[in-house]
Amino acid sequence: MSESHTSRSPGQDTAAAVTSEPALSVTASRENDYIVPALFRGLKILEMFSTSRKVLTTNDFADELGATNSAIYRIVTTLTDMGYLKKIARNTYELGPQVITLGFSYLASRDVVDVVAPHLDNLRDQTTLSCHLSIREGTDAIYLYRAFAAQRMSVNIPIGSRLPCHVSAMGRILLTALDDDGLQQLYRQTRLDDYPPPAPQNLPALKEAIDEARTQGWVESRSDYATAIATGLHDHTGHLVGAINLSGPDGMMNDERRLPLLRGALLDCARHINHELGSLHRR
Repeated sequence: MSESHTSRSPGQDTAAAVTSEPALSVTASRENDYIVPALFRGLKILEMFSTSRKVLTTNDFADELGATNSAIYRIVTTLTDMGYLKKIARNTYELGPQVITLGFSYLASRDVVDVVAPHLDNLRDQTTLSCHLSIREGTDAIYLYRAFAAQRMSVNIPIGSRLPCHVSAMGRILLTALDDDGLQQLYRQTRLDDYPPPAPQNLPALKEAIDEARTQGWVESRSDYATAIATGLHDHTGHLVGAINLSGPDGMMNDERRLPLLRGALLDCARHINHELGSLHRR
C-alpha cells in the first residue's frame, strides 16, 4: 500500500487494521462504550495540527495515537477525500480547506450579541461599571446590549439607543473601520459642530481623532459628568464588527491609579471576545 511504511498486502493491511486496534483511550472507552474508535481517531488527527505543527505525517499520527500505519490509513484517506486533510507529499499532510470552511460557517452563524453578552456581564461584575455593545449604522452608533451596573450612580443607556459616532468613545472606535475617503464620504453632508467640545468640530479634527483611536486601539471620552473607555471587536475575517465600552460617573473613573486597570480589563475582555469570534486581530 502506497500510504503505509509496511510491506503487507492490502488484505493483510485490512486484517491488521482489525486485529491491531490499540486502546484509543482506556479511560475513555471505559467511561463510554458508545465511542466510535475510527471517529475518535479522525478527530484527534485534526486536533494534532497547530500553528507550530502545520505539516504532519502518517508516522506522526500513528505515534501519537499509539496505532499502526495501516490502522491509520483508512482514516487519513477518508479525511483527505472529504477535504479535511490535504496531501502535500508522500505520507505527508496539512489541514484541508474543509476545516476552514466548516469553522467559518460556525463562526458566521453565531450572533455577536450571544458571544459578547456573557463577557460584558463578567466585566461589569469585575469592575462594578456599566458595559455596552454597539455597532455602526451610518453616522450613528446603535446600542445592542447593556450590562447595567446596579448602583446608585451609573451610566444607563437603553438598548436600541442611537448616539452620533463622532461624539462617543464607541462611535469613534467604530469609525476606525473607514479610511479617509470613506470618512469623507460618510460625513460630506453632516454637521459636526452641533455638539460642543471635546467632540470634534470639523472633519479634519475627526480624522485626527480616528487616526489616534486606530493607532492606540482604544478611546477615552468624557461628557456630562461621565467617562467611557471603548475598544473594538473583530470577527474571523479581521473586520471590525462592533465596539464595547466601560462607562461610569467621573467620580469613579477619574482615579489615575484605577483608570489604567479599567482600560486593561476592557482590552482583556475584548481579546477574549475576539478569540471566541475567531479573530486573528491582536492588541
